[in-house]
Amino acid sequence: MYKNKIMKNWLMAGLILFVMGSCGQSGGDQKEVHPKVAKLKLPTGFEAEHLYSPGDNDQGSWVGMTFDDKNRLLTVDQYGAIYRLEVPAIGSDSLAPAVEKLKIGANGDNKIGMGYAQGLLYAFNSLYVMVNHRANEDFDKSTGMYRLQDTNGDDQFDKITTIKEFTGSPGEHGPHSMVVSPDGKSIYIVVGNHIDVPEMDRYRIPRVWENDNLIPEIKDPRGHANSRGAPGGWVAKIDPEGKEWELISVGYRNPFDVAFNEVGDLFTYDSDMEWDFGMPWYRPTRINHVTSGSEYGWRTGNMKWSPDYTDNLPAVLNIGQGSPTNVFYGSKAKFPEEYRNALYAFDWSFGIMYKINLTPNGGSYSATGEEFISGSPLPLTDGVIGPDGALYFMTGGRRLESDVYRVHYTGDLSGDSKGGLTEADLPEEHKIRRSLEAYHTGAKSGAIDFAWPYLSHSDRFVQYAARIAVEHQPLSEWQSKALNETNPRALTQAIIALARHGNASQRNEMVQSLMRLDFETLSEEDQMNLSRAFEVVIARHGNPSGSVRDQLVGYLDAQFPAGTNEINRVMGKVLVKLEAPTAVPKLLGMLKEAKDDPNFQKTLTASSDLIMRNPQYGLDIANMLANVPPAQQTYLATVLGGAKAGWDDASYEEYFTWTNNAFQYKGGRSYVGFIDRARKMALSTVPKAKFDHYDALSGGKRLSGSGNEIVETTVQPEGPGKRWTVEEAAPLVADLKGRDLEKGKAMFGATLCISCHAMGGEGGSVGPDLTQLGTRFSPKDILEATINPNDVISDQYAAMVFVMGDKSSVVGRLLREDETTYYISQNPFSPDMIVEVAKDKVTSTKESEVSVMLPGLVNRLNEEELKDLMAYLVSGGKPDHEVYK
Repeated sequence: MYKNKIMKNWLMAGLILFVMGSCGQSGGDQKEVHPKVAKLKLPTGFEAEHLYSPGDNDQGSWVGMTFDDKNRLLTVDQYGAIYRLEVPAIGSDSLAPAVEKLKIGANGDNKIGMGYAQGLLYAFNSLYVMVNHRANEDFDKSTGMYRLQDTNGDDQFDKITTIKEFTGSPGEHGPHSMVVSPDGKSIYIVVGNHIDVPEMDRYRIPRVWENDNLIPEIKDPRGHANSRGAPGGWVAKIDPEGKEWELISVGYRNPFDVAFNEVGDLFTYDSDMEWDFGMPWYRPTRINHVTSGSEYGWRTGNMKWSPDYTDNLPAVLNIGQGSPTNVFYGSKAKFPEEYRNALYAFDWSFGIMYKINLTPNGGSYSATGEEFISGSPLPLTDGVIGPDGALYFMTGGRRLESDVYRVHYTGDLSGDSKGGLTEADLPEEHKIRRSLEAYHTGAKSGAIDFAWPYLSHSDRFVQYAARIAVEHQPLSEWQSKALNETNPRALTQAIIALARHGNASQRNEMVQSLMRLDFETLSEEDQMNLSRAFEVVIARHGNPSGSVRDQLVGYLDAQFPAGTNEINRVMGKVLVKLEAPTAVPKLLGMLKEAKDDPNFQKTLTASSDLIMRNPQYGLDIANMLANVPPAQQTYLATVLGGAKAGWDDASYEEYFTWTNNAFQYKGGRSYVGFIDRARKMALSTVPKAKFDHYDALSGGKRLSGSGNEIVETTVQPEGPGKRWTVEEAAPLVADLKGRDLEKGKAMFGATLCISCHAMGGEGGSVGPDLTQLGTRFSPKDILEATINPNDVISDQYAAMVFVMGDKSSVVGRLLREDETTYYISQNPFSPDMIVEVAKDKVTSTKESEVSVMLPGLVNRLNEEELKDLMAYLVSGGKPDHEVYK
């Protein structure tokens, strides 16, 4: 045992995942801390309690929760039944709740009467259930919203009313959560992008959505959401009986929850496709303000809208990579004011509960964020403030181990201010936006006169609300006004509205009205809006005809390239669509020099800080960050791929050389496929006699048949792999005679050992050289350290967590420091990427308790491959070692 620990200390390098919290306990008598609580990082003054583990009682993996009118906690298994818990009061001797599986319906048999849900809401003396499921013999309810009632007073739900069944693809991108409106009269529901928008009674955003994007369409190369179109995920408002439906907001990917703040503004936490990481259309997970008639621009594949497009709204705060689940507001919590007046957002992937601090700003909010609670693993699913003012939250989902926790504040709140945000605190722009939203319900007298001046307002949310108000009015009332508008900002808003509601007969007039503007005198925002207006007109109604087309080519060509990456993206798309003679040569010139804007969609949480929080995703993130694709060049290359005119031999040579080089970068799982599809679009225009030449030049021979992967030139695992444990693998390494040196060396590379460790002079230097490993330790010792790298961490290679004054943290290995700065390496696969942290911003540091060597690296290997790898480690790569005899 002692030898084993010495070996692991010598072998492993480590990073701290998080600073271990004290769960709110200090001084005096120390409570015995539950191991599942001990892993949590909590703010000072808060205490966490582990209440229940459903898996210990074969009750599934819980994902939804709500309290009923008798202060009982109702929960639901993602793939099973609904449960009711009597939760002991805070401070009780026993924390074990009484748990009851509800008998729902009147059939009296053992089948599940209701469940398979991702959202629960107790309101209006009923339990509302959001089911994600295809009806079968085990559970006969389809995806939809259901209302459960107790009609006979026996404390069981005997009546099931179908509010609405949904069409689309049920599952994790289906219907999710529900919340009661601030006035207590309605229910708001949030739905993912795999469910169709049903027929509604009213639409706050006019039902004219389309893709409105001229980028050559590439759907996800691996098939995700390829059948899903605009408008994506949506938010609706209904009455308690589900008879009146009103569409509130669209354009989301897969938000799981919504929450109101103290003044009745609604927020959600939306995701993006992690396979798109590194692509220019990737959007970080983000907090969105769900305003009346809002559009947030999700479209399938590469068609997603930039947050800079004026016809959708920007995020309040970009969080970063993750998988959003729950959102709630803290106003009912018995927490200090700074924690009570905040929005909370759960990330399932990386086990972080974010506290979002919202400040009214113009027509919306500005926001900052910090970690509130975190842990690893901590797959957060749902949370709610209980009637006792404590936070109740759960982990689980996707059949993972599920747990129920309670968090309460232990300090003195007697002197705490009861204040919070009030209507009086809202800026004038906020009030203007709300006034405009009163015109989002249909035609109203005086709407145009009221809304039109606000089309040119400086505030983005006011502009947007004004345009939606105009769009709800009869076209005859504002069509001429739009075409004759002279204010640049109002004109672009008005023409976008007209493009959405008009027809192709007005196309040339719309283009001509926009060309009246002097591009060079406009601000960057107005230049962007103008370029976007041209794009929407052409996307909706096609290229202008005759001399107007030539005039537009000349107008745009004189300004291209423009001053920002985003304007160049839009103008480039429009010029390619117009088949402008200079589009291809100018875009190729930009392709060589284009640089990314480091502040575009800047995130609260850096991707490098997530590497060690989840082994499943951390390895992919580390690999991608080691060689991130150039986003602006990738976007321009995709636009070029769709060009039908303007090519010659020299431009083909230049473009296909770029695509070949692009395959060296590491993006999300779909990166290679996206580059391949752009490459193939361009190949469709080359002379047939030169197709083979350009196919080879562009990298075609490097790709698999699907075009989604680079064909590995080195030996890769054949598998099938498994989740190896030491107990399962130990018998395999008892006898390593007659192994294959070359296969062992190949597995050393395939499992990424070589990225951090050297063997015989080849490999990385993040971890120790392994050439002499087998002379010091047994095969079983090496196996244990490989499969369970966190058991012991080497001081020589340990890393640190640097906790900042703003409660954020930076995780990495300290390389050096001077009087003012720490120099930190965060990515084990790219150790030369250095983050500089000012010492005066750091409040505390702590050494690592999690190894930089991610667990699961050998899980791709089958038995023989694992044995060859172990033999290679034991032998130090020496061909005359006994394992090869």
